[in-house]
Amino acid sequence: MSDYSADLALIRDAALAAGRLALEHREAGLKVWSKDGGSPVTSADLAVDQLLRDALLSARPDYGWLSEETVDSTERLSKKRIFVVDPIDGTVAFMKNKPWWCVPIAVVEDGRPVAAVIHAPMMDELFEATLGGGARLKGRPISASDTDDLEDAELLADARLMEAREWDEPWPPMRFSKRNALAYRMALVAAGAFDAAIAISPKWDWDVCAGALIAEEAGAKVSDHMGRPWRFNRPDPRQTSLICAAPALHPLIVRRTAPIPLAI
Repeated sequence: MSDYSADLALIRDAALAAGRLALEHREAGLKVWSKDGGSPVTSADLAVDQLLRDALLSARPDYGWLSEETVDSTERLSKKRIFVVDPIDGTVAFMKNKPWWCVPIAVVEDGRPVAAVIHAPMMDELFEATLGGGARLKGRPISASDTDDLEDAELLADARLMEAREWDEPWPPMRFSKRNALAYRMALVAAGAFDAAIAISPKWDWDVCAGALIAEEAGAKVSDHMGRPWRFNRPDPRQTSLICAAPALHPLIVRRTAPIPLAI
């Protein structure tokens, strides 16, 4: 357990430094490019990626590396532990000076996250967890909500999707909100601020890995839309879909989403 806490301290310090650097770059003026597919990447994303890679791999040279802003390598597949990083999750919010962006970092061992942080600099929030050690926000323990009824539940999900007519089993009336960064949505479910986060489409490991550990250590349930558990550090670093929910709500959601034919 002690080496999980050592890794947690390392990634916590790195996330805080990354947040400071991102804000400095935005203050100085961002350069923006479009990736293949059209999503934006900024000079801050690349600078933060470099900072994290240097800080983390210099401290743990035997670990592998997976980041949204680094070309992937099969070398990570042979490593017992890897870092999984999104330098800035919620780049559009970051560019627009909205607060819903964060720096998620996880350490994965043998396919599962064992230490994780999600730092939201503009919210002055740092979520963290270690495997078996619980989850915390700003040093205080957090737990998922005890909501057991979908009616009037508070969800981070696309209202248009959830309220569409095609569902085999209708959904009750629920309240919907939006937050740009997927990792931050999962952290908010972990803290009990929302009852569930749902995304019925493939998600990259760097967007969901840190959130998976923090949410599960807070008592939430995390899976794909069919209720299947996730594994990380696979050749294709994506998960089929995301259901992150209060424990009593998770089976009620999966019962409705499981029939959807969805594959990566």
